[in-house]
Amino acid sequence: MSIGTVKIGNLSVSRLIIGGNPFSGFSHQGADRDAEMRHFYTVSRIKQALRQAEELGINAHISRADHHVMRYLMEYRDEGGEIFWIAQTCPELGSTERGIDNAVSGGAKACHIHGGTMDFLIANNQLDELPGLIAKIRQAGMAAGIAGHNTDVFRWADKNLDVDYYMCSYYNPIARDEQAGHVSGTAEQYLDENRRAMTDLIAGLSKPVIHYKVLAAGRNDPEKAFEFVARHLRPQDAVCVGIYTKEHPNGMAENIRLLTDALEERLQ
Repeated sequence: MSIGTVKIGNLSVSRLIIGGNPFSGFSHQGADRDAEMRHFYTVSRIKQALRQAEELGINAHISRADHHVMRYLMEYRDEGGEIFWIAQTCPELGSTERGIDNAVSGGAKACHIHGGTMDFLIANNQLDELPGLIAKIRQAGMAAGIAGHNTDVFRWADKNLDVDYYMCSYYNPIARDEQAGHVSGTAEQYLDENRRAMTDLIAGLSKPVIHYKVLAAGRNDPEKAFEFVARHLRPQDAVCVGIYTKEHPNGMAENIRLLTDALEERLQ
């Protein structure tokens, strides 16, 4: 059961990428669930999940450019792990420049600007700094990208910004007009109309897209969700999905099966 690869910059990236939100306690299901994930995901369990992903053919991991992530990835690599890191800047820690610096020091192969940051900058028309940030990522030898939950981010970027990839969220759970970072426990909404708007936009974007939040943070039925992904995943695109192995110990293998089955069905 091969999931295949796509090209992002000069990287060959598995079609399915393992996300890092559960490892950092970002459940998007409330503060209690966040805490539960943080308690469960010791460094040992995170490394176990990454090794399992690697055995299944997943070669890339997307997670926050913070010291928690850098620590577990250092241990994972020291023990022979080969999955590479696609770093996401994190506004909770300060400037985007700091996030890029963390990505560099942590050995990331690619780095993208946080989706909440991009939503905030678009909402407040504060876009002048972006070309310099992308240049900083590229000068460090990493593939450069941006993330976002708002379709306006990518409409603007496709006309004004030279990047290697986009991270497109299927949903826009909270407004980011006043604050870029996520606040644990904030009420979130997952609307079909947002998913339709984003996938309609993806069809015409000029860069490879990593589709994310495709399961609506555990709210969507996985089989139906991957069928939807398969209908909108272009040949150059990948999909990022996190996993909570406490409840879904074989979830990564099941996600691969669902995605490959759905893609094969579409091609018949």
